[in-house]
Amino acid sequence: MLKRRAVLIALPVVASAVAGAALAHHGWGSYDATKTLTLDGIVDRVIPDNPHAELMLRTSDKTWQVILSPPSRMANRGKPIGEIKAGDKVVAEGYASKNHPNEMRAERITHNGKTVELR
Repeated sequence: MLKRRAVLIALPVVASAVAGAALAHHGWGSYDATKTLTLDGIVDRVIPDNPHAELMLRTSDKTWQVILSPPSRMANRGKPIGEIKAGDKVVAEGYASKNHPNEMRAERITHNGKTVELR
């Protein structure tokens, strides 16, 4: 009986946590995949978090939030996120967000002469 009660109490907590994680992850449908965007700029900030690493990339006209792959995928593809530092030059190719005018999802990045496919 005690085990059953613990399970019944734990279920709403687990369900809430899973729902919160799902909401925090943005779907790729919110990016305009009909037009490729190429950003050439200087890294202001590196955010090496999961589920996706991010860069704040300063271009000639504004600063973009560039959504990258998970850090583990970047490392597996030969570009650990820790190699990218503030002040580095980066070229990011991908798709602009339909909802956030300063955000893009990168399909590939070039850093220190090396281009890495992120998806």
